Amino acid sequence: MLFYSLPEILLLTAAAIIIDWIIGDPKWPTHPVIWIGKFIRLLEKRLRPDGVEMSSSKLRAQGVILTSIVTLLSFVMIGLITILAAWIHPWLGYAFTAWYISTTMAVKGLKDAAMLVYRPLMAGNLDDARKYTGYIVSRDTATMEEKDTVRATVETVAENTVDAFVSPFVFALLGGAPLAMLYRAANTLDSMVGYRNEQYLYFGWASARFDDVLNYIPARLAGLLLALSSVLCLGFRAGLRSIKAIVQFANLHPSPNSGIPESAVAGALGIELGGRNVYFGIASERARLGWPLRELRAQDIIISVRLLYLVSMLLLAGVFILWLFVS
Repeated sequence: MLFYSLPEILLLTAAAIIIDWIIGDPKWPTHPVIWIGKFIRLLEKRLRPDGVEMSSSKLRAQGVILTSIVTLLSFVMIGLITILAAWIHPWLGYAFTAWYISTTMAVKGLKDAAMLVYRPLMAGNLDDARKYTGYIVSRDTATMEEKDTVRATVETVAENTVDAFVSPFVFALLGGAPLAMLYRAANTLDSMVGYRNEQYLYFGWASARFDDVLNYIPARLAGLLLALSSVLCLGFRAGLRSIKAIVQFANLHPSPNSGIPESAVAGALGIELGGRNVYFGIASERARLGWPLRELRAQDIIISVRLLYLVSMLLLAGVFILWLFVS
């Protein structure tokens, strides 16, 4: 929490959640995640120049350097900015801290991205739905059927309930804006270089593993919160199915974390996630999560977004309850 007390950081984190709900993820040049992404690309070019052959061990070492520099520099820079702001005036420090924590969250941004797929689906415009699905997944979307666009969107919302909210929330409570930004930098690294393909298998290894470590506990917390949200949104049976799906299916996912929220949502909705995806023209079979009690439909996107918001509301309520006890 750096120089803030527990009651202060609780209120600042609560303020950040509300800021994210209202403002979302503006694509301003000053947004720290944009600068983190630019810095990653710049540093990648220096650590892995074009045309230079490197062994797998060398690539791994360079990837460790990339991960270390980006995450530590993000932590230090935000720490210095918030300390300077607080030195100028305490309320300026509060404002900067709440704002920077909010930029590590993306509840509204995730909802907006999902709605870009949902609206054309409801209008019968599958081409636009495919196009906007391509904005949020790396798989091929040109030949997707409607149910495939729905599945991809629900999977994205479910998985990113951890990345876009629960994890930054946890790290904000533990270390304020600097630690939340360290997490966001690690997650941005994973999204940019953490692929298991020929280009990034070794160079992105450290980024992917570090992201897995950071998300380990938040993913399990998210699973429980999604199950509880399912009870509130869909009823007790949905919540029970959510828990059962986590137990039965989560370990089938190639990620140690992503299978938990995806299984939780699949179980709650009574649908099957995972299955056949196409990447760069090559079909890939992913583990199937949940029970196909019914066909996927566009409304499932709305329900997955509601579950995301319920998770954020539950944690916001928890913050205020804890604040009452410690203040």
